[in-house]
Amino acid sequence: MSIIDIDKTYIAGTYNRFPVEIVRGKGSEVWDANGKRYIDMGSGIGVTAFGIADEGWQAAVTAQLAQVQHMSNLYYTAPGARLAKLLCERTGMKKVFFANSGAEANECAIKVARKYAAEHKGAEYHVILTLENSFHGRTLTTLAATGQEHYHELFQPLTPGFVSIPAGDVDALKTAVATYKVAGILFECVQGEGGVVPVDPAYIHAMAALAAQEDILLMVDEVQTGNGRTGQLYAYQHYGITPDVVTTAKGLGGGLPIGAALLGDKVQGVLGFGDHGSTYGGNPVCCAGAYHVLSRIDQDLLAEVRRKSDYIFGRLQGAPGIKSVSGLGLMVGIETVKPAGEVLRACLERGVLCLTAKHKLRLLPALNIPPSILEEAVEIILDVCKEN
Repeated sequence: MSIIDIDKTYIAGTYNRFPVEIVRGKGSEVWDANGKRYIDMGSGIGVTAFGIADEGWQAAVTAQLAQVQHMSNLYYTAPGARLAKLLCERTGMKKVFFANSGAEANECAIKVARKYAAEHKGAEYHVILTLENSFHGRTLTTLAATGQEHYHELFQPLTPGFVSIPAGDVDALKTAVATYKVAGILFECVQGEGGVVPVDPAYIHAMAALAAQEDILLMVDEVQTGNGRTGQLYAYQHYGITPDVVTTAKGLGGGLPIGAALLGDKVQGVLGFGDHGSTYGGNPVCCAGAYHVLSRIDQDLLAEVRRKSDYIFGRLQGAPGIKSVSGLGLMVGIETVKPAGEVLRACLERGVLCLTAKHKLRLLPALNIPPSILEEAVEIILDVCKEN
């Protein structure tokens, strides 16, 4: 049996995979089992921040593997402590809880909001406001937080206590806060799975102001937007706001599973002994890889991300076959005249791996993708979009 046949036989059919078996890669290039080369413009859905088989990341991970690959959280290990310190230093946050995924980081944020509200305002203050068109994970609770009904249909009843409101509607926001006993507001600065849609900066400031006024926790989901993806270390830093909680994952680990909930001044002491936990959270190998990734995301790299973003937007906006381009940094959504799925398959045939988000083509290339390779991929995308 081929790998594809084994996969179809023994792995749950939750993914509509393309008939391509990737066997090796380097940087932003990967090769399939037949030796065909592809340019990776998806980076594992925003995970491999420095591409495939990055030598610095490999060295950090393998050095830790040679020391200790896992210890329970009954003991101290250096990688997690050092990573937490670096995260706090780079953001101004005060404490970190390590998990294994973005959904778990968001679960932690939700627990923090409900515990804080119960202690400071009363147990009835438990509602979490989220935005329509958002995506926060696939557990029952983070599905409930996700503001897209089609994700909910098969898994009722979901966890109660979540209300989604229209993004950008300040009156609806104020009405929801007046109507419900709200513990926290959870939102993405750019709605990735919702079609790479940036949230209006004025609305972000309105949420921040109302949250501060009403002692509601402001919680930013940076699972996809974080770790340099938008041209700042975290997307909220574009807007001059100070969240109470920041969640992150994906690009943080560079390819290993790690999530983190960063807790600000107001909530740094909310979680006490036994309130939350994770067997794998803070795994030394994952933290060693994440520390290496985070330490490389400096101002020079962020400026490089912004330059590459300007190039992509400049080449694609107004081009034949392209209706619009949205996003921030190297998180790009392309509304095409042809169906996005058709464009995606044609790009695959031409050797470019892209993603989709709703009705758009989505690009999430590695932060350090070489300009020549980026240009090659963009030219192929342009050709595919203008073809009859």
